[in-house]
Amino acid sequence: MDRIAELASLVERHVPRTGMTGTALTRLSLFRADEPTAPVPAVYEASLCLIAQGAKRVSLQDQHLQYDAAHYLLVSVDLPLVGHVTQASRDAPYLCCKIDIDQAVLAELILAQDGPAPKADLPPLAVYRSDDDLIDAACRLVRLLDRPADITVLAPMIEREILYRLLSGPHGPALRRMAVADSHLNQVSRAIATIRRGFDRQLRIDEIAAAAGMSASSLHEHFKAVTRMTPLEYQKQLRLQEARRLMLAEGASAGSAGFAVGYDSPSQFSREYGRLFGAPPRRDIRQLQTSGSILTPL
Repeated sequence: MDRIAELASLVERHVPRTGMTGTALTRLSLFRADEPTAPVPAVYEASLCLIAQGAKRVSLQDQHLQYDAAHYLLVSVDLPLVGHVTQASRDAPYLCCKIDIDQAVLAELILAQDGPAPKADLPPLAVYRSDDDLIDAACRLVRLLDRPADITVLAPMIEREILYRLLSGPHGPALRRMAVADSHLNQVSRAIATIRRGFDRQLRIDEIAAAAGMSASSLHEHFKAVTRMTPLEYQKQLRLQEARRLMLAEGASAGSAGFAVGYDSPSQFSREYGRLFGAPPRRDIRQLQTSGSILTPL
C-alpha cells in the first residue's frame, strides 16, 4: 500500500462518518466529508493540512488555492479563509488530517539549523507537492492513535520530524521568516494573537501595534498585506464566526450571541452577519441545521 493510501485508510478508520474529530494527540485533528461542502469562512490556525483523499479549495480574499492528495496546504499564521470540499462522495470520502504547528519546537529547529533567514517576507499561505517522507511521518503519527501508551514519548518526536521536513522543503523559508522577531510576518502574527485574545472587546489599534512592535500605520499596511484585510475586519470575522458557533452548537439566540461577542446593536450584528454568511442569523442557522453542513476549517 502506498503512503497516501495508507494515510487515507487510517483517517477513514478513525473518522467513520462525516465530521471532524479531535484526537488524543493535542495537535492532530482528523476530518471526513462524504459529499462536497458549501464555502465556510473560518480562521485557520498555523498548521499543516494533508489531504489523504478528495480535494479542497481555500480562498483568502482574492487568492484561491486548490489542494488534494498530491499536495499539502501550509498556513504560517492564523488566517481568515473561506474553504470548501470540492471532491468527495460516499464511496470516496474527503479525508484530511491537520497538524498544528508547535511554535516553540519550530523555533528550536530553526536555531539548530543555524541558517540565515530570508530577507524578504514570503506568502503565509501556500500549496506544495507532498513527498513520501512527509506522508510517512504523518502515517506514523496517526498510527499512534492505536497505541495510546506510545503517544507521550513518540508523538513529540514525530511532530518534530514533520516540522523538520517542512523546514527542509519549499515552504521552509517562510517558516524561518516567521520566527524572525522583526519580520513583518512575525509582527503580524503577534498582532493576530492579541486580537484573538480580546476579539470581543473594543479594538485599540495603538495597543495592537505596540504588541506587534510596529507603528499604527505600519501595522495597517503589513497586516493587510498578510491577511488581505484590516485589523478591524479581522476582528469582525472572529466575532461573527464565534457568534455563529454559539447559535449552532449551544442554541444561543441571535441577540445573546451578538452581545456575547461584543455587539451592542442587534441590527448592526444582523447586518454584518448577513454580509459574511449570506443570510441573517436565524435563517442561516436554520439552513445549517436543515442541511447538516459542517463548520470546520480542515
